[in-house]
Amino acid sequence: MKQPALGASPRFGGHEEESTRECKEVDVDLRRGGALRSTLNRMSYQLPQSDHRAVQVTLEDWTTGGKIRRMWARDATLWTNHDEAGWLDWLNVVDDEAGAGRTLVDFAIEMRCKFAHVVLLGMGGSSLCPDVMARTFGPAQGYPDPLVLDSTDPQQIRTLESRIDVEATLFIVSSKSGTTLEPNFLMEHFYNRVRELVVNADAGAHFIVVTDPGSPLEAIARARGFGRVFFGVPGIGGRYSALSNFGLVPGALMGLDVPRFLERASRMVHSCAACVPPAENPGALLGAILGTLATRGRDKVTFIASPGIVHLGAWLEQLLAESTGKEGKGIIPVDREPLGRPEVYGTDRVFVYLRLDGAPDGPQDVAVDALEAAGQPVVRIGLAEAHDLGQEFFRWEVATAVAGAIIGINPFNQPDVEASKVAARKLTYAYEEARALPTERPFYEEGALRLFADEKNHVALEQAAPSDKTLAGYLRAHFGRAQPGDYVALLAYIERSDAHDQRLQAMRRAIRDSRHAATCVGFGPRFLHSTGQVYKGGPNTGVFLQLTCDDAEDLMVPDHAYSFGVVKAAQARGDFRVLVERGRRALRVNIGSDVAAIAIIAVATVPSNVRAPTVPDPNTQALCCASSREREISRGVVPHLSCRDVPLTRRSDPTARLDDGVVNPPYHPVSLATLANLEELEDVES
Repeated sequence: MKQPALGASPRFGGHEEESTRECKEVDVDLRRGGALRSTLNRMSYQLPQSDHRAVQVTLEDWTTGGKIRRMWARDATLWTNHDEAGWLDWLNVVDDEAGAGRTLVDFAIEMRCKFAHVVLLGMGGSSLCPDVMARTFGPAQGYPDPLVLDSTDPQQIRTLESRIDVEATLFIVSSKSGTTLEPNFLMEHFYNRVRELVVNADAGAHFIVVTDPGSPLEAIARARGFGRVFFGVPGIGGRYSALSNFGLVPGALMGLDVPRFLERASRMVHSCAACVPPAENPGALLGAILGTLATRGRDKVTFIASPGIVHLGAWLEQLLAESTGKEGKGIIPVDREPLGRPEVYGTDRVFVYLRLDGAPDGPQDVAVDALEAAGQPVVRIGLAEAHDLGQEFFRWEVATAVAGAIIGINPFNQPDVEASKVAARKLTYAYEEARALPTERPFYEEGALRLFADEKNHVALEQAAPSDKTLAGYLRAHFGRAQPGDYVALLAYIERSDAHDQRLQAMRRAIRDSRHAATCVGFGPRFLHSTGQVYKGGPNTGVFLQLTCDDAEDLMVPDHAYSFGVVKAAQARGDFRVLVERGRRALRVNIGSDVAAIAIIAVATVPSNVRAPTVPDPNTQALCCASSREREISRGVVPHLSCRDVPLTRRSDPTARLDDGVVNPPYHPVSLATLANLEELEDVES
């Protein structure tokens, strides 16, 4: 059943009696169908009849139970009655920050005269919103070029450093707790670089900090004389902090008009107020749809976004996955999956079309119409312009809190994220003692490629591929474990580059089209602070392929015995260990120098009517993990590291097993030529 666009209709009555001045003002405005209503981002939806009826039941329950009021009153019994009441300060942050907007703008004006680049060092909630804004808006005229570094991959660090002038760069160290491993290591790396390059200058002047009051990071900033410390709000969790200093400080430094941004966001805040009934409350209505459909098996929320706002999905991924994915429940966000024909999708999907009305994409419009016509549930959200992203930050925060209550979990904790951190810390401690990571043995080798699994997954793969003991056979068997309602996630601990992303996107499309399963792609360790929570704590419906590479050029972590490459390896091992401890279907491929490997992986996932790409000569088209910067290579900035042509050999070891869950071999130079050579798969019938 199709519903009219919320945000365009003047009908807005039936409010509960309210007692606050704010609600009275909003109620009057909305009853008049006034300016507030007309400037909201639009929302409409079409659901199958049975799903529509279920959502109406949910909305009635939220109306009769006064649950929107209870949320604004910080009533923890709406969720699990634990610590939820202490994590709801994001409800008021837009009004609280309004007075500080001018101060941030003035600070940014001062900084733009001193620096050509702004680099944010952070992870998860501290980095995703700034990354969305940097990629969506870019720098305003005369402002520094904004970049975000949220990885321990040594090549990604080198790539970023090659794009900036360190002496003309302001670094934002962003960490709510002040103890997050990655930004602290990155801060030490770049602090040392500034001290090396900036002669007779105060290195601290190149750094500012965003953190909670009293954190260890604040103490470091004070001791080193950093240029400024901006505080977060202790009662706002990282993934709900987009409209606090964690999002606004980086936004201001790239030239964002913060007062205007907050003013536009405030329209959504007022429209989601306690007095607005759930059926007409933009955040509550969206949350009711997502939460209700998730409990009915439609738990794969699939984002389709106009090119101008496509990066919003990365922030939404974390918000939904980390908030709802726990206790065996949750919503699986699917971001940037290539659009397909309606028949390739199952009955586990909900599509959300984020449309930039001023710059729509015609083929997307056609594809979404086709999905609706095929009976898929579709939510349409229209933004007049990209600067209305602030409205969506708040709408989705409300929606996620509402969906969490419907699903029956605490949407403000992240228990399984910490489990991976603990596992990684143990491995780095072990490395410092032994100067090596624990040894392991693959259960299968083909050239330089190695397959690793825990005993349970190894046995399952042997049984699923009884007569095809090849790389293709094992991969085909692994992806064949995906059943209706499952999803497949490609977890790549490699440099996050456009080239690598294109290869992984082609792989996921082949998997989706052949298995009719939802697909996800994440770059490690970035995704550990995002979708990693739902992968480990959510429904056990995922089939995981972890992809790791070896780093030809590494970087030492200052004041430690290990390198960034070792840290990344430990994070990958810790990730895999927790996945298998949670009983997940997981397989790891360590890529060597066999240039045919990615084609073999593609063949394992491609149906007979789809042809796999040919593999170019490795000596002419190789792309190495340690130097995958195509633009820099083409300009001669870095040397081209070609890949070795290793003869294809195969060896299966049925007795191999992992020692204590360890899944990475020792690191040595290899390449990702295999990824470079995977072109987009083509349907031969199209």
